[in-house]
Amino acid sequence: MPRKRALTFDPEMFLQRIGKSKSVREYKNKELIFEQGEVADSMFYVEAGDVKLTVVSKRGKKAVIAIFRQGDFFGEGCLGTSSLRMSSAMAVHLAIITRVEKATIVRIIHDDPMFARLFIAHLISRVVRIEEDFVDQLFNSSEKRLARTLLLLSKFGTRSKPPSAILKVSQGTLAEMIGTTRSRVSFFMNRFRKLGLIDYNGSVQVHRELLTFLLHE
Repeated sequence: MPRKRALTFDPEMFLQRIGKSKSVREYKNKELIFEQGEVADSMFYVEAGDVKLTVVSKRGKKAVIAIFRQGDFFGEGCLGTSSLRMSSAMAVHLAIITRVEKATIVRIIHDDPMFARLFIAHLISRVVRIEEDFVDQLFNSSEKRLARTLLLLSKFGTRSKPPSAILKVSQGTLAEMIGTTRSRVSFFMNRFRKLGLIDYNGSVQVHRELLTFLLHE
């Protein structure tokens, strides 16, 4: 008897189901999508480009907590009890973003239990990834954190991935993400390039060998 294929959350099917109950907008490089402290009344989907999620402490210290790429949802905090954004989202280079009202998502979750289960599982996987990021910050060296961040942004580990992936992310953003200085990131990037793990010339081409390096270093 053939095994049943596990159902997974499909963002494209979700957007098709929403139909016209959404809006699409193009954002320029460094343009804010939403700001920390604003009312959280919608979720967003990355149609194209990249989005940087940042937080600012009461003392004014800024940190990048995530980079979203094509196919990612963000802003799901609107579904919680808090009505305010806990972070800011900014376009990295040119980005095309779909906005979905909170009320629309809540209605679909209420009307479709199967979708609700898949969507919750999708959000839980995001929470797990964030926990892994914190563990990475606590116990791994800056070099390992950089390697892992490049692999995560490249989405290595997923099926049918090519032997390399191209990223458009600055060294400054990478430094903020892994909690080190830009000069250290530059040092490690040059080392990775000499080892043949990446190519770097404006954009970053990450090779699958970087995953082997991370696992065996």
